[in-house]
Amino acid sequence: MVANSQNLHPLDPDEIRKMDAYWRACNYMSAGMIYLRANPLLREPLRPEHIKRRLLGHWGSDPGQSFTWVHLNRLIKKYDLSVLYIAGPGHGAPATLANGFLEGHYSEIYPDRSYNEAGMLRLFQMFSFPGALGSHCTPETPGSIHEGGELGYSLSHGFGAAFDNPDLIVAVMVGDGEAETGPLATSWHGNKFLNPARDGAVLPILHLNGYKIANPTILGRMSDEELEHTFLGFGYVPHFVEGSDPMEMHQAMAAVMEECVLAIREIQSKARKAGATHVERPRWPMIVLRSPKGWTGPKKVHGHKVENFWRAHQVPVLDPQTDPTSLALVEGWLRSYRPEELFDEGGTLIPELQAMAPKGDRRISANPHANGGNLMQPLDLPSFENYGVQIASPAATYESPTGTLATFLCEVMRRNMTNFRVFGPDETASNKLDGVYAASKKVWLETYLPEDVDGTEIALDGRVMEMLSEHTLEGCLEGYTLTGRHGLLNSYEAFIHIIDSMFNQHAKWLEKSKKELGWRASVPSVNLLISSLVWRQDHNGFSHQDPGFLDVVTNKSPEVTGIYLPPDANCLLSVADHCLRSRDYVNVIVADKQPHLVFLDMEAAVKHCTKGIGLWDWASTDKGVEPDVVLACAGDIPTMEAVAAAAILRDKFPDLKVRFVNVVDLFKLMPAAAHPHGLTDADFDTLFTVDKPVIFNFHGYPTLIHKLCYKRRNHENMHVHGYREKGNIDTPMELAILNTIDRFHLCMDVIDRVPELQKTGASVKEWLRDQITESLSHAYSEGIDKPEITNWTWPTQ
Repeated sequence: MVANSQNLHPLDPDEIRKMDAYWRACNYMSAGMIYLRANPLLREPLRPEHIKRRLLGHWGSDPGQSFTWVHLNRLIKKYDLSVLYIAGPGHGAPATLANGFLEGHYSEIYPDRSYNEAGMLRLFQMFSFPGALGSHCTPETPGSIHEGGELGYSLSHGFGAAFDNPDLIVAVMVGDGEAETGPLATSWHGNKFLNPARDGAVLPILHLNGYKIANPTILGRMSDEELEHTFLGFGYVPHFVEGSDPMEMHQAMAAVMEECVLAIREIQSKARKAGATHVERPRWPMIVLRSPKGWTGPKKVHGHKVENFWRAHQVPVLDPQTDPTSLALVEGWLRSYRPEELFDEGGTLIPELQAMAPKGDRRISANPHANGGNLMQPLDLPSFENYGVQIASPAATYESPTGTLATFLCEVMRRNMTNFRVFGPDETASNKLDGVYAASKKVWLETYLPEDVDGTEIALDGRVMEMLSEHTLEGCLEGYTLTGRHGLLNSYEAFIHIIDSMFNQHAKWLEKSKKELGWRASVPSVNLLISSLVWRQDHNGFSHQDPGFLDVVTNKSPEVTGIYLPPDANCLLSVADHCLRSRDYVNVIVADKQPHLVFLDMEAAVKHCTKGIGLWDWASTDKGVEPDVVLACAGDIPTMEAVAAAAILRDKFPDLKVRFVNVVDLFKLMPAAAHPHGLTDADFDTLFTVDKPVIFNFHGYPTLIHKLCYKRRNHENMHVHGYREKGNIDTPMELAILNTIDRFHLCMDVIDRVPELQKTGASVKEWLRDQITESLSHAYSEGIDKPEITNWTWPTQ
């Protein structure tokens, strides 16, 4: 055993005895969940029929996790701490479930799993059973905000939970397999953004048990010296606890963990005396816990090493139902915890062990922050209408949508300086959101240089977090919202894909919580603002052109996802206000940063966004009669091109009846039976007709519109223009032409689809082709688009 602590023997013999007994109870329950379907307390000899027919679960990390939990309990009671526990190791639920059950909170949430032998049996039977409990810390698990189904996000969730929670300690158990992931590796740097004067603390516990599913772990094979240098370099003070003898390890862990808690308190006390604007970045403590894989389990099975080897990762003994030797081995293992000493006749933990756990909300499984919706304070939002762009007529004024939004977000931040944050990967200013800095700059606790005062916009007490890891930022935002606070992440469109799987995991968490778990309170939505869009990558080129994140979002539950494509600055304000007020969603807002036409005044924008889809009479010529063609669009630049096409058609074909439809809420295109935002079939048919051609200009990949509309009556007449993977270092019009979303191609498509125009539109098609040729020629010779394209406005009548 090794422990670098000043006090190596803080526990008296009785404390060690009771802590070890409580730990044995946790380990017994964790193993019982994997194996037992009957005889939960071994009141009779173990028989094959007591064993589950299909053995599923992960044992390897459970003993180390419960060991940590037991020691956290001791310090919670001693210092009256508020502790949130995040289980990073994958499939780590048995330890969390066992501790929650023994604390009594689990049975309070689920009375059918009562705090007695019958409830224990019910829990055992449900674990890793079809239609019941998963082996991760799923949303059904009280005390959890982190599933662990995908590895790498425990630490970033922990930092997000600690921001603006000054009294909270987030104990994050980082699995050594998890520690090999890119997202986890970057999230160690969250300590550079944690201000001890106003934030809580994160106590990382790197659990090195040496193995993944079937391989050694990288950090597990590193020496203590290498690890110490690594984490000193990251800005931590690492404390090591190593060994396998339980009695020695209890003393070591008690000493080290208490030293870490006292160090956290000292850091915070010093910082809070100095104030948030005068703190120095501290070296936060962390723990490196080396314990055997599958600690206290079978050491060998059928001649093969198991404990402290990869075979302990999942189910250590695979065939107890069919092999008497294996059955005896499992029985001996379970009885080694001496459950008869731990539980009374009714199957309840004996009183002296019950007293080891904290009470009420101080129980880790009952920590209020793990059900953050109960703590949520609504945002104090200003009237977004006051930040709108004043226009005299449609499509006559240019304004940056995100630049306009920034003035609104600035006031949102001013009014909510303890529960609202903005996150972005070094792109806040690039995405024209730098207006928020008037309320609060970028938080930065690293080194400052004299030149930083000239435009770097960093501050010790800033509320905008920037680092070049979309994973870490998304994880922090998720942890922040799941503990009841509000936020927004902005990113370049092409690189929001980096968090595809994080979005997937969070959407699944929200769906399960919202639809099936009435005890989980609603939490603020995760709001993703996508800017620097595919159509305006004037110098970044092909690598920065990918609108496909929208396709990913449409694969998730309609109950928890929203996609909004506001066509202009005023509509963006309305959409942003709606998203900030929403609960239990992932809202995706697509809005460009460059100056774009403002189509609607604020009153019209509010009405349009409230409906989510609608006719624009000023751009239409059908005037209440059946149209010849529907010109539809979604997205700011596709809308501008569609409006320009409508103007050309009005000029060239005065008798043509065009209906102009703009879509803000993309899910309006789905049937109402498939999505709560969807239009009824009758409303869809009214807008898009049942048999007329629909030319749809879309921001993203064309197939997405077909996916959303494939059940609609007029789907066969829908012809979608969108991004088709054609691009380079292009001017905006050149890129639009390459992908046929430009006004000229739209007009030609209308001519091709309307029977009358097929007969009379030849000369206009020639003119349109000439416009394309001239536009491309100008771009190639001058490097910019023609002024009449760049400065185009809706023609006055």
